[in-house]
Parts: sequence; structure tokens; C-alpha cells
Amino acid sequence: MPTTIDEFVKEYEMESALTEKALDALTDESLKQAVTDKHRTLRNLAWHLVQSYNYMTYLGLTYDEPLAAEEAPTSAKAIADEYRRLSRAFRRALASQWTDETLDVEVDVFGATWPNRETLRFTLRHEIHHRGQMTVLMRQAGLRVPDIMGPTLDDWLDKGEEPRV
Repeated sequence: MPTTIDEFVKEYEMESALTEKALDALTDESLKQAVTDKHRTLRNLAWHLVQSYNYMTYLGLTYDEPLAAEEAPTSAKAIADEYRRLSRAFRRALASQWTDETLDVEVDVFGATWPNRETLRFTLRHEIHHRGQMTVLMRQAGLRVPDIMGPTLDDWLDKGEEPRV
């Protein structure tokens, strides 16, 4: 759990850079990929990550830029660009509006009371969770999955090595 705003921002920057790698690997065609017709498409899942920044306004943060639109773009590049724009707006808002003491302020989050530090931790976990779901759909869509947590199968094969299990 973050103990300072600075600590959170450093970890957040690492995680958001990994999410950017995943989003940059998407194609317009891949956005239609879903496990089944009852599950989110890759487009919906990627846009959910973008729209997650909107929810931070419930914690009292205000952005110096517009929030994400309700409807997801049909362009993979547009989704990745919106993610970058809003993740930077989130960092600016956090750095300028919260202090280390703000982390202990408790707020209502969908019916539960959480300290802001717990909400920030949830924010990281939420992003990591959905990024992982995206990589499965990316593989199903025939995309090359970027090396998010180390070399991928494709990376090993490119090196002429046996994939490590």
C-alpha cells in the first residue's frame, strides 16, 4: 500500500508504461476479439481502463482536461492516445491536489469506506488485472503480446531459444 504520493506515482508510472505497451500492440481488427459473445471485447476492456480515470473524480480529484467519453473509439490508436492523455492528467491531478496526509482521508467508494491510499492500491491492481485479461484476448486475436513481465513466447522464439516454462 502506498505510504507517500511520490511512492505511488513511481509505481503507477511503471504500471501505466506497461499498459501503454499492451495498448500500442492492439490493432483496429483485434478490438472485436472476445472470449465469447457474452464477454467484453478487447475494445470494451481497453476502454474500461481509459474510463477508470473518470471514477477518480469521485475521490475529489479534478482534471485539467475532459474526462473520457462514454463510447469507445473504434480505433486502437485513439484508445491508446486517450489512455496516455488521461493517465497524465491523473498524475498531474494527484501530484497537485493530494498530499501524503490526503492518503489517510476516508471516502465512500461504491458503498464502502476506504482510505485514499487503499483506493490508489486498488487502482493499480485493477489496471494490472484488466491488462492481464487483455493479453489473453490479444493472443487469441493473433497479436504479438509485448514483454510486460519478462520475455514472451515470441521473444524466445525470435532469439532461436526454447521458450522457458
